[in-house]
Amino acid sequence: MRANGSYSVLWSGRKGCNAMFLDMKELYQYREMIRSLVHKELRGKYKGSVLGFFWSLLLPLFQLLVYTIVFSVFMRSEIEHFSMFLFVALIPWFFFNSCISTGALSIIQQKNLVAKIYFPRMVLPVSAVASYFINMLLSFLVVFEALLLSGIGVDVRVLWYLPLVFFVEFVMGIGGALLFSAWTVYFRDLEYILNILTMAWMYLTPILYPLETVPETIRGFLYLNPMTSVIIAYRDILYYKHAPDLQTLSYAVLWGIVLLLAGWQVFRKLQKHFVEEL
Repeated sequence: MRANGSYSVLWSGRKGCNAMFLDMKELYQYREMIRSLVHKELRGKYKGSVLGFFWSLLLPLFQLLVYTIVFSVFMRSEIEHFSMFLFVALIPWFFFNSCISTGALSIIQQKNLVAKIYFPRMVLPVSAVASYFINMLLSFLVVFEALLLSGIGVDVRVLWYLPLVFFVEFVMGIGGALLFSAWTVYFRDLEYILNILTMAWMYLTPILYPLETVPETIRGFLYLNPMTSVIIAYRDILYYKHAPDLQTLSYAVLWGIVLLLAGWQVFRKLQKHFVEEL
């Protein structure tokens, strides 16, 4: 009995790996469609705008200007360069927030496309996340410039950790978008619930405060938040200019895998009846 049980688990795991591999292979085959949707999303976002893609740089620049004025004049903080302390965490948060709240609508907003032709439904949330990710990378041009101008500077010796953190958050974003876009097809109120959820989620993430200010008795619970380790890693690299702690990176990678697997599994199961629900 025990041997049969072990065999069943191994067989289920193998089937799951094969299914994920086939889905990834199919997504690759539809890479031109993903590229087209990303291009359409980015072009449509600034269509009719005089400055176009420059808004991707100007918006975070204006945000930084506001933070600098507010936290250096009206709400002074004991943290040195608090506006930069906040800025290097908020840019990644905005990306993740978009993946969850806006990415959740990726299937509903393309319901006519879903109903008319066949394509892997995962293309829609993946392309949405890819477009948000490109916007975040453009915003990081402003982050680097601001770090240099503020006097904090950049340590090139630890910057090689940044692509790893980018990748982990990108994987988290895909997992979250898959998860919530599938659920939203069946439960439309989730669109509004997510706006409230992400607002609370932000305050449970050490963005506005350092993790060290949280009482030790509850500090460990914050690591149950997938974004805690990611934000700490960004801040270690960009603000404190040192390599992220190995445990922090391990938590980030683990949460990335968990969110991706959960999102993929739920999406794969629910996508069968998307057309009927839409």
